[in-house]
Amino acid sequence: MGARIILTGVLAVAVATASCGNSDDSDGFVPPVDPGPGGILFTASGGLPAVTGYPFPPANAGDVAFVDGWQLDFSRLLVTFDNLTLSETPDLSGSDPSATGNLVAQVNGPWAIDLAYQGSGDLAGEGPPGERAVAITAITSQNRNGDKPFATDGTRYALGFDVVAATASARAVNLDAGAAADYQQMIQDGCAVLYVGTATFQGGSVPGFTGCNVGHESWPTVVPFRLCFKSPATYANCQNPENDPTLPVAGEQSARGVSFAANDSIVGQLTMRPDHPFWDSVLPDSPPHFDQLAARLVGEPDVPADDPTGAVTLEMTQGIDFAAYTDAGGHALSWRACLQAPTDAHDVFSGPMAFDPQTVPRAVAGDPSTGLRDYYDFATYDQSTQWTLNDDGRCAVTRHYPSPP
Repeated sequence: MGARIILTGVLAVAVATASCGNSDDSDGFVPPVDPGPGGILFTASGGLPAVTGYPFPPANAGDVAFVDGWQLDFSRLLVTFDNLTLSETPDLSGSDPSATGNLVAQVNGPWAIDLAYQGSGDLAGEGPPGERAVAITAITSQNRNGDKPFATDGTRYALGFDVVAATASARAVNLDAGAAADYQQMIQDGCAVLYVGTATFQGGSVPGFTGCNVGHESWPTVVPFRLCFKSPATYANCQNPENDPTLPVAGEQSARGVSFAANDSIVGQLTMRPDHPFWDSVLPDSPPHFDQLAARLVGEPDVPADDPTGAVTLEMTQGIDFAAYTDAGGHALSWRACLQAPTDAHDVFSGPMAFDPQTVPRAVAGDPSTGLRDYYDFATYDQSTQWTLNDDGRCAVTRHYPSPP
C-alpha cells in the first residue's frame, strides 16, 4: 500500500500516525494511515450492492437479483462496529468455529458508518470492481501480548468483531447530516443496523417481464423502506477467501484468519451482504424477495419515495406467520417469479408463500430465545448472518439479542 494517507468521507482529516491499540479519542473519528509492513488496516464495505443496489433485471447473468421483480436502491446502510480482535490459533476446533487461542490484539470503538455513502476518500473494496470501502482503524503490533510484532511467516490469526446497537458514544466515520439524523433515530429505536432506501417494482414495466404483475395490479410499485434490525452480535474467527489456496477446516469454504506480510500491510474488510434479510430460507445464498414487505402496504395510498412516513418497516411484519404469509388485508400470498430463481440453495419455491426455517425452531410460548415467533424474527435471524470478512469469508455468529442459536 505504501505510505499514503487514507481519507474517509465527509469527516476526513490527514493524520501523521496510524490509529493503533485501544482508541481513546473522545473528540471524534481520526482516519487511519496505512500501517505499513506487518500491520493491518481494518475497513468496512457494503459490497457492490451498497453502490449499485440490486437492479432488475440484473446487469449480469449470475448477479444476485430479487426474483419477484423488485429493484432495490439504498440511500443508507448504517451500522456500528466495536471490539476488533485478533487471536491465536484460528483452527483450534473443527466442531466449534468460534473457538480460538489467546487474544493478542484488540481495537475498541465504537464506530458509526454509512456503508452506502460514497466519499472521495473511499478505498477500492476487496470484492468485485466498483466495490467501495471505508477505513476504520489500523494496528501494527500485538497490543494485548506485550506489543510483540505480528508473525509474518504465514502464521494465521483469528479475526473477529462486534456489531452493536447504535450509541451516542460512537465515532462518526463518514456520516453526512442526513445519516447523522437517521443514526440518532437508530439510538432511540435500539437498531444495530438500519436500511433506508426504495424498492421499485420493475417486473410489470420492463419488456419481457410484464406478465409477472398479473394479480398484483393494485399493489404499490414504489415502496420506500426503513428497516431497523435490533440484532447486536459477535462475529468470530472469520474465514478469509484471501487465504486461498490454503486448505480450510473440513466443510468450510476458506481457511480462517489473516496472515501478515513482511513487505506490505494487509486489509481486514468487514463486509455486509445486504440481501440476507430478504432471503426466502435460512440456507446461505437463498433467493431474495421483496413482495413480503410490499404486501404490508397493500391498500395504502402511494407516497413519494423520499417520504419516510409512508415507508414499510420491519415492525409491520411482527405477528405475521413466516410459514403462512399474508398481506395487510389478511389475504394469503403466493410466491411470484419474474425471474427463474437460482437453485444453488434449494429447489424453486412455488405455491403459498412460506419461508423456510430449516432446523431453526419455532418459539415456545412466544419466547424468542427458544425460536422464531414471526416473519420479523425470521428476517432478523437471516440479517444477523450477513457479515463476512474480505468479501465473502463466513464468520461464527453469537447473537446478543433474544434468538435461537
